[in-house]
Amino acid sequence: MKLIGITGSIGCGKTTIARIVNKLGYAVFDADGWVRKIYNNKSFLQVLAGVFPGSVKNGEADKRLLRQVVFSDNSKLKQLESLIHPFLKEMLKKVIRDNARRSGLLFVDAALLFEMGWDKYCDFILVADVDYEIQKQRVMKRDNVSAEDFDKINNVQMKNSDKIKLADVVVDTDKVLNLLKAELIDIIRGLENSYDQRNCF
Repeated sequence: MKLIGITGSIGCGKTTIARIVNKLGYAVFDADGWVRKIYNNKSFLQVLAGVFPGSVKNGEADKRLLRQVVFSDNSKLKQLESLIHPFLKEMLKKVIRDNARRSGLLFVDAALLFEMGWDKYCDFILVADVDYEIQKQRVMKRDNVSAEDFDKINNVQMKNSDKIKLADVVVDTDKVLNLLKAELIDIIRGLENSYDQRNCF
C-alpha cells in the first residue's frame, strides 16, 4: 500500500481534489469526517463543555461560537486541538493497519496533515493551492464569514507557501473541473507506475 496525503489551507481546493479522486474509484479517508463524528460523541461534548463553557447547546456543539473563540486566541485553539488530534491519530493508524496488506493507493484528506505530523506516515503528499484572493473569496462565500474572520482563521494555520515547500506535487485548483480531473489522473497514473510496496511506518 502507498499512502497519499491530500492537504492544503482552507479554501485552496483540497476537498474538491479529494472528491475527484474518490469519484475516480480510489478510497479517500476524510479527516474532517472523523472530526464530525467526534462532535457527535456525548462523552466528547461533555469534555468540550467543561473546557469551553457555552460551547455546547441543546446537546450540540456551537461550532460558530467555538470558531470565534479559538481563532481569536491561539492558546484556546491549542486546547481544542489537544482534545481532537489524539482521536484523529488513532483513526489514521487504524486505517493504515486495516489496509496494510492491500496493494495500490490509499488517500487521506487532511487539512492539518503537516500540523499533526501525519506527513511521516505518507509516501507522497499532494498540496492544493490557489491565489490568495480566490482562496479568500471562496471561504467567505462558502462559510458565510467576513474578510476579518477569514484572516483570523487563515493566520493561525500553517501558511500554504510552507506546505508547498514540503509537497511532492502542488496542484493549482483555479481551473475548470475537467482540466483539474485530467491533471489528477496524470498524477495518479504516475504514482501507480512507480508503485513499490512500502510500509508507511
